[in-house]
Amino acid sequence: MQRRDLLKLSLGTATAALLSQCTRQLFHTGSVSEVLSQTVSSDGGLLRLNLEARVESVLLGDRTANALTYNGLAPGPQLEVKPGDTVQIRLVNRLEQPTNLHFHGLHLPPQVDDVFREVPPGEFYTYEFQIPANHPAVTAWYHPHYHLNVADQVFGGLAGAFIVRGELDEIPEIQQAEEAVMVLQDCSPDSALTMPHTLAQKWGREGRALLVNGQAKPVVDLPQNGLLRLRLINASSSRIYRLELREHPWYLMATDRGAISEPTALERLILNPGERVELLLPGQQTPGDYQLWSLPYDRGISEVKASMGQQVENLVGVELEKEEVLATLRYRSTPRMEPLPLPQRLIPVQALPEPQVTREFVLDHGLDADAPGAGFIINGESFKMGQVNTHVRLGQTEDWRIINKASIDHPFHLHTNAFQVMERNGQPVTLKAWKDVVGIQGYESVTLRVRFEDFTGRTVYHCHILDHEDQGMMGVLEIS
Repeated sequence: MQRRDLLKLSLGTATAALLSQCTRQLFHTGSVSEVLSQTVSSDGGLLRLNLEARVESVLLGDRTANALTYNGLAPGPQLEVKPGDTVQIRLVNRLEQPTNLHFHGLHLPPQVDDVFREVPPGEFYTYEFQIPANHPAVTAWYHPHYHLNVADQVFGGLAGAFIVRGELDEIPEIQQAEEAVMVLQDCSPDSALTMPHTLAQKWGREGRALLVNGQAKPVVDLPQNGLLRLRLINASSSRIYRLELREHPWYLMATDRGAISEPTALERLILNPGERVELLLPGQQTPGDYQLWSLPYDRGISEVKASMGQQVENLVGVELEKEEVLATLRYRSTPRMEPLPLPQRLIPVQALPEPQVTREFVLDHGLDADAPGAGFIINGESFKMGQVNTHVRLGQTEDWRIINKASIDHPFHLHTNAFQVMERNGQPVTLKAWKDVVGIQGYESVTLRVRFEDFTGRTVYHCHILDHEDQGMMGVLEIS
């Protein structure tokens, strides 16, 4: 496999047979356990999978469209492992552009989770690694991360859930809970083959249809007097979801990199691209249907889009904010007479030690003379293949102050290591949680604290609005 500094953007079609071990993962009116059976799980400590990236005509919402798929599925097969398991994934590239895999949310060596790796069209690469024995239980996901192609490929449909079981799953109330996974994506008709408008690439493209595991407005069972553990993954390339479950309680139990200390009641939930959460829903309301709403969210461009009027309808990848139902939670009768209580305690979040180094990263729009064609910068520079922007030492704890000098949102993502958000706009953040993505609105600042643990090598940090990453808002981090 070779690395290329200059990549050619092209999209095409391919066909191949579905692998028999994978079936289409859909939400429907059936039971949660039936949905969960559509997974590929480790067996005897090994998860082995052939994963083929190709263009396929699939059912997205209520219409058939061309999408970029893994094994003919959009989203791809759900993977499930335990700490200590070995993973072997043979990625076959049937696209007409290079691709690779990023295991977003897994604590792995950069040499394994290697965003610089190239799998050319028509070739394959086998990813083989072991889940660390001390890896926390997390909701992670996998998606392409080949520079200049990332937004196209993720928006086209390439994404899938990657679940690590662990200590959190052994809590008695959690063991008794039913479970559902929602991979949130947005798409436009034939988004795999349609280039977005220039403004969409500048702002970050959004699709007209909101999908949950490839379906529009699915129904999900909620067991009466039971608990539903709901995993949400924002696998959209740019869209920020502002979610509300009306007239029904829900509780946060885990963020990107694992559990928080105790269930925490929510009103609304903001989910940035790449972010994941786990929620607990107690089935103790009046039986019926409860809607999960996607509410308008202004990424800093709503006024500009509104001023364009009906022109927006003709701009592929540019959408006006609106309120709509994302999914319906429907009570299902169970034999349980007494409500299953929420767990009182989850997994303690240990505070990181005081930092040994403090750094500042300024996110902005601008030109870097050494990176033609880019329009987004971190500390005055756009991403350049082969250039290291930040050097850190293994075992060191650092505070990173991320300053957004732009008027639009720039969610910040760090690969390999988890962090804790310490301050927002100079004010302490009270919720202690393990994260790898943090939302930063226009002109905001956030301080995160990270300890570089276990692995050396080169990895990256970037804006997770993937058009911005492809246009230069990414830096290379070397851990030595």
